[in-house]
Amino acid sequence: MTVETDESGWEVDPDDEWGVAVITTVGRQLKLRREAAGMRAGDFGVAVGYGEDLVYKVEGGKRIPRQEYLDRADEVLGAGGLLSAAWEDVKKVRYPKKVRELGKLESNAVEIALYECHIIPGLLQTREHARAVIGAAQPPYSPDDVERMVAARLARQSVFERSPAPALSFVLEEGPLRRPIGGTMVWREQLERLLEVGRLHNVVLQVMRTNCDTHSGLDGRIELLKFPDGTAVGRSDGAFNSRPIAEPRHLRILELRYGTIRAQALSPGESLAFIEQLLGET
Repeated sequence: MTVETDESGWEVDPDDEWGVAVITTVGRQLKLRREAAGMRAGDFGVAVGYGEDLVYKVEGGKRIPRQEYLDRADEVLGAGGLLSAAWEDVKKVRYPKKVRELGKLESNAVEIALYECHIIPGLLQTREHARAVIGAAQPPYSPDDVERMVAARLARQSVFERSPAPALSFVLEEGPLRRPIGGTMVWREQLERLLEVGRLHNVVLQVMRTNCDTHSGLDGRIELLKFPDGTAVGRSDGAFNSRPIAEPRHLRILELRYGTIRAQALSPGESLAFIEQLLGET
């Protein structure tokens, strides 16, 4: 049997109090059931196919167990599905705290408006494109961290599956659309994904051409989220140093800038035609 090593777990962020509490509780339950079954950590590790060191870290609340770990533990310890069921709690904290917070905001928003200047937004990235972007970071992330961050980014895309569907608006710069990150095939798949999303009834996707000599987004990224109760939150790289803002006067500034950017970009129909043209050039 192949025994998976410590790299197969995920570290718990010590500043993530809720995440630490969940993983500590799950780890304690795993340890109590293992001891009640009269199994040593080493023997249990062999039985489930994981290293003894990882078993101790999971039980000590230091590592986040994968779903396969919980399923194997449930089977070996005869837990009748109770340990497997813990995945419902674990999967909510497996992503970094900041990503969870952003995902929660996006999942509650009835309107999402985003201008991105340097990259294709995470909400629109394919798995392979996201892996290439995250994997290009310096200093590099570990392979395990890359996969964790890719999974977190893709999980946010559940916003496209919501019912009722939120109103989504994206304005993308031409430059990132021409950069073949990950190679030709990954780039083609990404362009095809943009066309797919851009044709959804609740999505407006626009492209800002590089021949637009100046526009209101030169300060950087702008994001606006509006919620059912009438409240809103926004962020901007330039105006407010990426800090979340909710004051009406500040939100009006971002709304004005975003509206101007949309007016300066290609229309939705022209934008899709432009992306189709890029796809044809590959």
